[in-house]
Amino acid sequence: MDPIEDIINRYYNPGDLAREVLVRHSEAVAGLSVRIAERLRASDPAVELDTQFIAEAAMLHDIGILYTDSPSIGCYGDHAYICHGHLGRRLLEANGLPAHARVCETHVGVGLSRAEIIAQKLPLPHHDMRPQSLEEQIICFADTFFSKTPPPHGRRHTAADVIRSLEKYGRGPVEIFENWLAVFGCPEDRHCTRAVSSY
Repeated sequence: MDPIEDIINRYYNPGDLAREVLVRHSEAVAGLSVRIAERLRASDPAVELDTQFIAEAAMLHDIGILYTDSPSIGCYGDHAYICHGHLGRRLLEANGLPAHARVCETHVGVGLSRAEIIAQKLPLPHHDMRPQSLEEQIICFADTFFSKTPPPHGRRHTAADVIRSLEKYGRGPVEIFENWLAVFGCPEDRHCTRAVSSY
């Protein structure tokens, strides 16, 4: 399956800002996700990871943004941006891709629990949306490092940036990210700051 030819081009028009933002961001997330998976497999041959699935699912994790009201990235739908993961899940399930669909729904932030969805009154179904499989966690982790700011100003975040952005949601999301950082490693040493070394 070719994510761009088989799925993205079916829903996004060539030359549109939304497609440019989606593909650029997804390629960055896919590249980092596959590098993390390969590093984990190299360090422990017992680790079983499907890098083809990871690459495909990472390319499709944000497919649902077209349904959101996000003009800054060229999306003119009716839904709040936080809904893009759930809406992407529905789209990919309709295309016969249930495992890829789960990645859509579980990649937002560091994942959303049912309790968080209810407590924050989010416009989402009341069920757990946290990444469970190692593949899901890797993609969710990699996604936190890349913004979807329109080109040419999209940028890569440091681990310290990600931690600062998560702190407003409480200690729980920060701890999840810190645990992933310990397992998956900092994507590239030059992107890690000394502030992260204490975590």
